[in-house]
Order: sequence, then C-alpha cells, then structure tokens
Amino acid sequence: MDASLTTSPAFALRLPARQLLTGHKRREYTWSNLTAYMTSDLLFRGFPRFRSTVPHYVAGRPNYAPSLIWIVKEHLHLTDRHRLLDLGCGPGWLGIAFAPFVGAVVAVDPEPTMLEAARAVAAEANVRIELMEGSSYDLGSDFGMFHVVTIGRAFHWMDRADTLRKLDALIEADGALILFNDVHPDVPENIWYKQYTELVDSYASRDGCIPPDRLRHEAVLLDSSFNLLVRIGVIERRVVPIERLVDRALSMSTSSPERLGPLSDRLAQELLTQMSQFATDGTVVDVVESQALIARRREARAIGTL
Repeated sequence: MDASLTTSPAFALRLPARQLLTGHKRREYTWSNLTAYMTSDLLFRGFPRFRSTVPHYVAGRPNYAPSLIWIVKEHLHLTDRHRLLDLGCGPGWLGIAFAPFVGAVVAVDPEPTMLEAARAVAAEANVRIELMEGSSYDLGSDFGMFHVVTIGRAFHWMDRADTLRKLDALIEADGALILFNDVHPDVPENIWYKQYTELVDSYASRDGCIPPDRLRHEAVLLDSSFNLLVRIGVIERRVVPIERLVDRALSMSTSSPERLGPLSDRLAQELLTQMSQFATDGTVVDVVESQALIARRREARAIGTL
C-alpha cells in the first residue's frame, strides 16, 4: 500500500476556499493496534484551543467499535485500490479508522476547529488523510470518484435527498454509502441512561432540534438510488468516567456551552451529582451498540459485490 496520498489538481484548485490538512504518514495496522488506537486515551484528551462543543465531542462522544470497522471492511472487501470519503467527519474518527484499509481518505467538515481536532487525532494515530473544509453542499465532480462514503452522526444535518443525488454521481457502481450511529440498548447496566437523558433534555434548547416526526434515514434511503440496505451492529460494555458523560452532554448542539451559557456549569454539576449514584470508583458501565447502515444500489447485487 502506498503510504503517501496524492492530491489531485481538482482538489488543489479549491484550496483557497477549502483548507487542506494532512496527517502523518500512514502505517500498516493489525487488529490489535487498530483496537488500541480506537480505545486509547488520545480520544479523551482535551483540545483547549478549540471552541464550543469540539473539546467535549472529542472527550465525551463514544467512538465506534473497532470490531465494527473491521466487519464493515471485510463485508465490503476494501483494499488499497479504493478511495473513501468521510463526509461531515467531525474529529475524523471514521476516516482515520478506515485509512489503513483503503488507498486514500478524504475527510470533509464545515467546522475548522473540528478539522484541527481531526489533524491532531490523525497525527496521534500516525495515519495520513486529506482534511478539507466544506460540506455536503459543496459536493461535485471535482471530488473525484469514491468506493465508499461514510457519514457518522451528521446525515440529519444535511439536505438528505439532495446529498444522496450528489453522491450518486460520486460513488462507484459497486460502491456503498455507510451511515454510522450508536444507540444504548435497554439492559440493566444502562440503568443510568434514562435519568441522564432526561436531565440533559431538561436543559436542551429546542431551537434547531430535529422534528420527532421527520422521516427516518431508512425511508429517505429507500427512495434513493441507494435502496439496498444492510445494518450491522456491535454491542460492547465500556467503562466511562462520569466526567466524560458531562463532556458528552456538552458536545450536543442543543446543550453546548455556546447554547446554554452559564447554565452549562449548573448542568455539569447536576450530572456529576446524579451520575455518582450509579458510579463505582467514579465510573459507570456504558453498554453501547455501534451501528453501520450500509446502503448500496440494487445493481450491486447483479455485479456480484454483495
């Protein structure tokens, strides 16, 4: 696998409008060091120079299960011949996780401070990816073709139908769009989760919330070219310091420090007080299901790639 990543002239021409950032040289990954990267302390280190939700996002949001990345890679038979686009990449977790298994990764996000976080995480993980400032509204032929497009916790912010139409021109015939998400199963160890969400919701701003009656992603996908859907889930027990649960709450757009102002300190204190009831040595058990919704065209079945 070529450890370098080539920037096409089309991308280079867009640099005045979109900043291009690169991480360090990519290295070969084994299952053990992929797992070590995705569960290491680097994902919980603060980024004090970033504003608003970014440091809390990096510190508090649950990363996707390493075994899920591995299963998806095997399911799609990814190789170094493939390009991957991580759209709405945030701190770059998906692009960085898949980088060892593909030939090139382009990660796009509209928030410059998120790209700075992604650059830092890529450097820690010792992988090389292209990071570009932009959004789904900027998608066009100058991006080139991709075998896989990943979107993690960002599809709901996009014009979904328009994004799918644009991606139809950028994803190879036998390629795939993958939506990543995480949910909390209703198991005894997640007894803390209901009280946690109720408290966070009591502080959350309703401005900008996704309407509860909005069509689910599956319905939108079924009406698109990418209407052959497969969901893969991996369930894990994790041990999480309750301080990280505070970060998780403050990483949400509806309960960010920017939204709540001085109330964010009060929310943090109430969370620490309430979660301490469920904690052992300052931690709770967090049972998380990491999910990947793989969307492909019906023609992919005829090509024999499923």
